[in-house]
Amino acid sequence: MVSFIIAIVLLVLGYFLYSKVIERIIGVDPKRVTPAVAHPDGVDYVPMKPWRVFLIQFLNIAGVGPICGAIMGAQFGTASFLWIVFGCIFAGAVHDFISGFISIRMDGASLPEIHGKYLGNGMKQFMRGFTVLLMILVGAVFVNTPAVLLNQNFTPDWNIYIWVGIIFAYYLLATLLPIDKVIGKIYPVFGILLLAMSVAIVVAFVVYRVPVPEVWDGLENRHPKAASNPIFPMMFISIACGAISGFHATQSPLMARCMVNEKQARPIFYGAMITEGVVALIWAAAATYFFHDKPELCIGKSGNDMVGVIANEWFPKAIAVICILGVISAAVTSGDTALRSARLIVADFMHVDQKPIPKRLLVALPVFVLAAALLIFSLADKEGFQVIWRYFSWANQFLSMVTLWAITVFLSRHLPGKAWYWITLIPALFMSMVTISFLLVAEKEGLGSVLPRTAGYCIAAVITLALGVLFFLKKKHIETIK
Repeated sequence: MVSFIIAIVLLVLGYFLYSKVIERIIGVDPKRVTPAVAHPDGVDYVPMKPWRVFLIQFLNIAGVGPICGAIMGAQFGTASFLWIVFGCIFAGAVHDFISGFISIRMDGASLPEIHGKYLGNGMKQFMRGFTVLLMILVGAVFVNTPAVLLNQNFTPDWNIYIWVGIIFAYYLLATLLPIDKVIGKIYPVFGILLLAMSVAIVVAFVVYRVPVPEVWDGLENRHPKAASNPIFPMMFISIACGAISGFHATQSPLMARCMVNEKQARPIFYGAMITEGVVALIWAAAATYFFHDKPELCIGKSGNDMVGVIANEWFPKAIAVICILGVISAAVTSGDTALRSARLIVADFMHVDQKPIPKRLLVALPVFVLAAALLIFSLADKEGFQVIWRYFSWANQFLSMVTLWAITVFLSRHLPGKAWYWITLIPALFMSMVTISFLLVAEKEGLGSVLPRTAGYCIAAVITLALGVLFFLKKKHIETIK
């Protein structure tokens, strides 16, 4: 429990100390006019109150990642605590803050447009397709999770596709209507559920005097299939949203179009990520206890299943229901904005005016059809959801890696002659190593079944080093031209 308390304190200190350093480095200007003030359109560019923007951002990025992802990551043991804390403070929150800030400065630009400005037109074209595909994966994952949880816990006699239809209908409304009409109205309610769920878990720690394993007791790999699941890179892929997530940077432009002052960027972008880190840490600590002390309850359980195990083991029915509803709300509030983001990204690069509803529908429908196809696959095959989740997790981390490189280039150009780009260069190199080695080491998803693990790590290290060298060569070339 001491490790858990120290981890929470470090996350809070990260917000109050390190985020202010980042704010000074990037040069936040409270007098600069934001996109929402410059040209509100009543649909996507809508000035909103800071507390409402924060809640929307928090719920957009939370999803089931900091819950189910943290639970699956907790299988590796207390090493998950370290990744959540240091990943969140020095990588994830910085990634969210600076990418959101760049979007504000680029008039609310979508993420692929940011990639294009700093990494070139070829990368922009590739990331347009890749990011939309990730949003569709998120939409499918975050229909599956709430539909399954609602069906299992509240309406076991229903056909699950009834819930699928209800959730998809809501997603379509949230995608098409102005952001302040649906999302801006109901997110505070969902936010209360998500935070109440986290508070309930912490109360359970105190009431039951839960002996959460300590970091100093050992960082060995406790995964039940440790031989085929090394901590690096598997844990860093499993715990995405609670430490760093490329998906977050796709959501930041939504809020960049609603903020009325650049000073709001630090609490909204960096602060929301720290809050998510706290939620992830709470669930990781709870799951670590169950995996360590009550393994018989965890055999064969997925991340979704473990939510029910933890809630029903510790709480009376009413509080267990709040916990499950909190997870459902987390999934719903990321699924709707993921599909909304996909609409905006497609509309941006196709230059489709989004004021008329028919044009919004024209862009949204193909996105929903593809999401529905993936969802049917995930429900038809018991392993289908796990396959989609694994590829979603890798794509998520790959996107964070590309965004970190774009941010690093931004810092090198924004602050010429200064070396502040190191604050994102190190995370960019680390995430490059994570995502590349996953493809070479993972046995099911990559080449791990045919390539010796040592060889996989060596190849990944060489590619990562090459990316670092390429950055410095390009940087030197640009400085020479100037």
